[in-house]
Amino acid sequence: MFVGFSTYFEVIIVTNQSEFTEAIKRAKLEKSDAIVGFVATMGALHEGHMSLIEVAKNQCDIVVCSIFVNPAQFNNPEDLATYPRDVEVDQKLLIENNCDILLLPSVEAVYPDGIQPYSIDLDGLDEGMEGTFRPGHFKGVCMVVERFLRMVTPDKAYFGLKDYQQLAIIRKMVAIRNLPTEVVGVAIKRAENGLALSSRNALLSPEKLEKAAHIHKTLLSGLEFSKSNKDAVAIKKHIEAGFEDTEMEIEYVAIVHNDTLAPVEVVDSNATVCIVVFSGKVRLLDNMQFSSVLDIEN
Repeated sequence: MFVGFSTYFEVIIVTNQSEFTEAIKRAKLEKSDAIVGFVATMGALHEGHMSLIEVAKNQCDIVVCSIFVNPAQFNNPEDLATYPRDVEVDQKLLIENNCDILLLPSVEAVYPDGIQPYSIDLDGLDEGMEGTFRPGHFKGVCMVVERFLRMVTPDKAYFGLKDYQQLAIIRKMVAIRNLPTEVVGVAIKRAENGLALSSRNALLSPEKLEKAAHIHKTLLSGLEFSKSNKDAVAIKKHIEAGFEDTEMEIEYVAIVHNDTLAPVEVVDSNATVCIVVFSGKVRLLDNMQFSSVLDIEN
């Protein structure tokens, strides 16, 4: 056991900047130019997170994972309070998937001066979709991700494509701040029934988990519809109609350009459909890129 931090079987657990600095120094003893990969999470880990770690392990020498429920990105106090947490289970998963260092900080360790005002111009990437329904959310995301990237200084950082808008915004933030980290997007990991894996799925009953697979089926139907009708409004209406006889409630369906996230009028292989659906009080995100069906024709 190293002084200042502990090992949990094969995972080194650190709780602040100084402990992490010592841990990464020791981890690099055998290879000073080791490539460091980083996976930022809010815990409640599942196979989706493990897919990020798997890609990171394939591309990097050392993989660091953080678990931190960031209060700055929750505009709904109830959502923060009910966010699933189970650190012991998370640690076991990280061990099984060969994570090297777990960064498990307190709020004070991440924000030693308290949560300060944060300003960044994201060129409108944060104004639609999640930005409309969760005001201030992306400032909180950018603030905590920037903080972790400065703490860890990884060569590569891995984020899931499920949070499509978030991935675009993190890439923008990294470019604006001129951080020396490559942001890598990893494909959505899905359950056997097609439901995108999410920590929030743990809040669903088995019955609602099965019914939530309808999100994936409806998006697939929308993409199939786009083969004969590429009008974005028509596709959106087709997807919305797919939820009329369900217990789920759509918050939004948006069809946007892959890079700018601006709404499109006619879809092509550079467009993505993003959706948020409520199953009871649980908010579920998903998306699909039209390239999966339209590239074949183009």
